[in-house]
Amino acid sequence: MDSSSIVSQLTVALVVSLAINLSMFLVAFWRKSDKLTDISYAATFATIAIWSFITSSREWYHAVLMALVVLWAIRLGGFLLYRVIKKGKDARFDGMRESFTKFGKFWLAQAITVWVMMIPSVFAFNATPAHNWLVFIGVAVWAIGLLCETTADFQKLAFSNNPANKDKWIDTGIWHYSRHPNYFGEILIWVGIYLYTLASLPLLPAIIGLVSPGFIIILLLFISGIPILEKSADKRWGSNPKYRAYKKQTSILIPAITKC
Repeated sequence: MDSSSIVSQLTVALVVSLAINLSMFLVAFWRKSDKLTDISYAATFATIAIWSFITSSREWYHAVLMALVVLWAIRLGGFLLYRVIKKGKDARFDGMRESFTKFGKFWLAQAITVWVMMIPSVFAFNATPAHNWLVFIGVAVWAIGLLCETTADFQKLAFSNNPANKDKWIDTGIWHYSRHPNYFGEILIWVGIYLYTLASLPLLPAIIGLVSPGFIIILLLFISGIPILEKSADKRWGSNPKYRAYKKQTSILIPAITKC
């Protein structure tokens, strides 16, 4: 691996991530809109992956890595865009979208998040393609994660679209076995991509690359994912004995047979 090339690619990835998100932020702030937030997140991943592939040696290994990132980005970005269009807004930004500073900080954090999560992929696009079992394990873990996340998202969407379920929490389908199966799938996706890149990375880049799955795990488990949703759910249904029973019996993340 050429260290100067890697530094150059990481710098380009950071610049691209900042440019896309900050430009989208200006439009979103001007229009006071939430419709660009998630699509720009997904588009940034896809753009960096495609650019990194174009500037790589473009072997099958690199093509598959690009596909892993782009397919995930298209699926997630499309789903989130549809959801926010249907709802009209994203409640996360209530009280934020009117503030240039608060809204801008979110978009800046989003740009940095994309860059951090793409670090091992950028390394791998600059590496000599590997041909070992980690490649296949990585793809398998990614595929399981994508299936889990997609299933969870569409089951919850169908549940929410049913008027009979108004003011109810979802506890059917995969949600019967996990309170946050979509996050479990998301984590598997990035663990899978890391394992795929690990097949071709020397020791130091492999260690540095751990920042990607580590970051998404910490983010979803302790910062902006599960803690916020659990707090919101407790506020809405915490006084309901059936919800308390569901919460007690159901795994918070990894799908598992319920305790009852």
